[in-house]
Amino acid sequence: MSKKIYIGNLPFSATEQDLRGLFETHGEIDSVNVIMDRETGRARGFAFVEMAEASAADNAIRALDGSDMGGRSLRVNEAEDKRGGGGGGGYRR
Repeated sequence: MSKKIYIGNLPFSATEQDLRGLFETHGEIDSVNVIMDRETGRARGFAFVEMAEASAADNAIRALDGSDMGGRSLRVNEAEDKRGGGGGGGYRR
């Protein structure tokens, strides 16, 4: 079963290829998504990597959290699922 990983505090110059190179030493990668700013087209400093095997993702998280990339200390952890939950549409009179 695949697992999605959040990578924060990325250098703004980080590319999908950079992240593939960093993570593929830990296992098979399903996808890499560097989050870009819609207005400027520049990277926003975080990304998501989905790995094919949950155990490989766990190994990558342990190995890469706190590691250095471009002079920045990466924050690497399991991505939180943002699906579901809605609600909150109440109003007051």
